Amino acid sequence: MSDSLKSDYQLCEEIGRGKFGTVHRCFLPATAQSFACKTIQKSLLLDPTDRDCLEKEPKILQLFTGAANILQLFKVYEDEDYLHLVTELCDGGDLYERVSRGPLSEPSAASVFRQLMSAISCCHRAGVAHRDVKPDNVLFDAQGNLKLADFGSAEWFGGGRMSAVVGTPYYAAPEVLMRREYNEKVDVWSAGVILYIMLAGVLPFRGDTTTETFEAVLRANLRFPAKIFRSVSPEAKDLLRKMICRDVSRRFCAEQVLRHPWVMSEGETRSMADMNFT
Repeated sequence: MSDSLKSDYQLCEEIGRGKFGTVHRCFLPATAQSFACKTIQKSLLLDPTDRDCLEKEPKILQLFTGAANILQLFKVYEDEDYLHLVTELCDGGDLYERVSRGPLSEPSAASVFRQLMSAISCCHRAGVAHRDVKPDNVLFDAQGNLKLADFGSAEWFGGGRMSAVVGTPYYAAPEVLMRREYNEKVDVWSAGVILYIMLAGVLPFRGDTTTETFEAVLRANLRFPAKIFRSVSPEAKDLLRKMICRDVSRRFCAEQVLRHPWVMSEGETRSMADMNFT
């Protein structure tokens, strides 16, 4: 552990573990505040791409200082062996835990979803694509506010296109899995998958193997099984079709999603005849 980190913070219990390191709760005696400390072990970063992510994540997070729905980075410590990122503490769990308990009501899903899309829209306005939007990376603080986290796969697109295969197959857009050039709308697809899960309690595309999952995503045959979607509004389904859309030119951008009537009405249904939002 960095001597500077030890002199500033008191490291407490482990609260998370990932491929390259751990997350601990930490305590700042000077202010009696608790934070999270993500510690990345550099020796585990054997792939040059992983090393690039190591350098990129704190730089990208610093762009979003003060952003309401993006995890806040407060301090970076680095020594020869480790990188430590001190962030705000999100002890309200993650979205994966919430959806594991079953579908959410439309108003509850809309409340979460609006915050998620606000975070994604903020990223896109800054020229950043997250590229790994999934329930595990959607955290909540003690007050229940959503925080988009884990920017290790994020990339600046600056109006250009990206091509690296990143993210998680269940949530990745078809163009990513096809190893084609893509734009920031891959995050909109992923958020659409999350919305589908919140409303249905199941993934829209899945298979028994990784290959089958890939094939299901590439087919992008979006279905709304009657038994599962019986109580889901036409407005919510309309939004899902516009987000989980294989044709990128027709897929909504983040700002269009935020202007959709279902989001603006916070999940309260209204007549499809009133849906003038393109």
